[in-house]
Amino acid sequence: MTSSDATALPLPQHVDVVVVGAGLSGIGAGYRLQTECPEKSYLILESRDTMGGTWDLFRYPGVRSDSDMFTLGYQFKPWRDAKSIADGPTILEYIRETADEFGIDEHIRYGTKVVSADFSTTDSRWTLTLSRDGVETTMTCGFLYSCAGYYDYDDTYRPEFPGIDDFAGEVVHPQYWPEELDYAGKRVVVIGSGATAVTLIPSMTKDGEQSGRAAHVTMLQRSPTWISAVPSRDKKADWLRDHLPADVAHTLIRSKNIAFGTAFYQFCRRRPQQARKILLGLTTKILKDEQMVADHFTPSYDPWDQRLCAVPSGDLFKSLKSGDAEIVTDTIDSFVPEGIRLTSGRVLEADVVVTATGLKLLAFGGIKPQVDGVTVPLSEQFVWQGAMMTGVPNFAVCIGYTNASWTLRADLSHRLVCKVLGWMDEKGYPAVAPSPDRPLTERPLLDLAAGYVQRSIDAFPRQGDSGPWRVRQNYVLDSLTTMRTDLARTLKPVTPARAEKVAS
Repeated sequence: MTSSDATALPLPQHVDVVVVGAGLSGIGAGYRLQTECPEKSYLILESRDTMGGTWDLFRYPGVRSDSDMFTLGYQFKPWRDAKSIADGPTILEYIRETADEFGIDEHIRYGTKVVSADFSTTDSRWTLTLSRDGVETTMTCGFLYSCAGYYDYDDTYRPEFPGIDDFAGEVVHPQYWPEELDYAGKRVVVIGSGATAVTLIPSMTKDGEQSGRAAHVTMLQRSPTWISAVPSRDKKADWLRDHLPADVAHTLIRSKNIAFGTAFYQFCRRRPQQARKILLGLTTKILKDEQMVADHFTPSYDPWDQRLCAVPSGDLFKSLKSGDAEIVTDTIDSFVPEGIRLTSGRVLEADVVVTATGLKLLAFGGIKPQVDGVTVPLSEQFVWQGAMMTGVPNFAVCIGYTNASWTLRADLSHRLVCKVLGWMDEKGYPAVAPSPDRPLTERPLLDLAAGYVQRSIDAFPRQGDSGPWRVRQNYVLDSLTTMRTDLARTLKPVTPARAEKVAS
């Protein structure tokens, strides 16, 4: 089924479950719903005209995963490609193939944006106001599941740069990469030091499908980021896939990568000085330039205070060593016609400036849930099991890990939603919402010091300090406890008489 066909399909008046978003998470949610809750009707609403979410939206050169695909991919569909760190188009094809193989694409309606969502405690159902082809319509559902991630796809973070209108060249943002941009033979400055920037640098210094090789690329960063070289191919995974049945190999590879990722993260958090020494030592070994490492690759914060950037096969470092690219650590004084003047007085001459300055966060794809016509103050709510939220009945969100593959946490949330739906049927509860059985000490939902998180996190619900109210960044522990949680302890039936109490 094509996207245009799905857009033209009529909307049902009511389904049991509506999933918002047809990206990596939404397709995974569809699979779990139809396999673990086959008696439930479901629909996936996608505001854009195609599936894929992030992997369809981002079109900048070299866009790729920063997690290995054996864990970023689905547990139920083994990753077959040779590379463990995959490019965006390959990931997008994998998502589309999954949706087609399991018939999930038949449940998707494209070009359908959820404008508002209001839960009626009298009827125990959601009324969704939808915008479709510029026309507003409504439908209802029993349970609403947001798989839209937490990035704002319609807007991006744009710092104020003095004199930017005086710049004679072209300014682009990775989120809105123009297909016609030709940077071949041009001088490019990429502002930023995160995953997008470290991806762009090596991609623009080699001949690619979108454009030829840039004459020179400069990565301009305000401060260093932790960057680590990783293999683009997993040799142990290759051996296992060559010698074992596909499903067995997939399970072993996932287990191996999960164990290593969890152990490395815990090591970084518990032994930060040792972790710094190891990461800096590996970077120095590759670059063979202690001064460059000291100046440009030694962050002031500890590993995993912010997300660590992975560069497959050390491609960023190779670009720097070849002289095709350079890295500059400084702040911007102002744009000038010929480029960017730095605080130090140096002028970086440029024909193209790429502002890889970060994304904006947006809770639940912009949906502001209401209960009986009253908007729920999200910042006053707590998240239970990383998925459901106080004050909002029959509602769940999919929020992946920040220190591991997004899909690991996403799949646990999908399965938890299915368990909750089955439990509600068993108990005869038409509506439930989590309710704390003790006072909670609030913490930010995402515990990262990154600027894109700190700028927007106050608009999100909170996590608690322990138990099912804490959003742990630990798949091993979550996989052991999430599906064994006692639902009756914290999920309470919601009626009109209790709605106000639950919301508080």
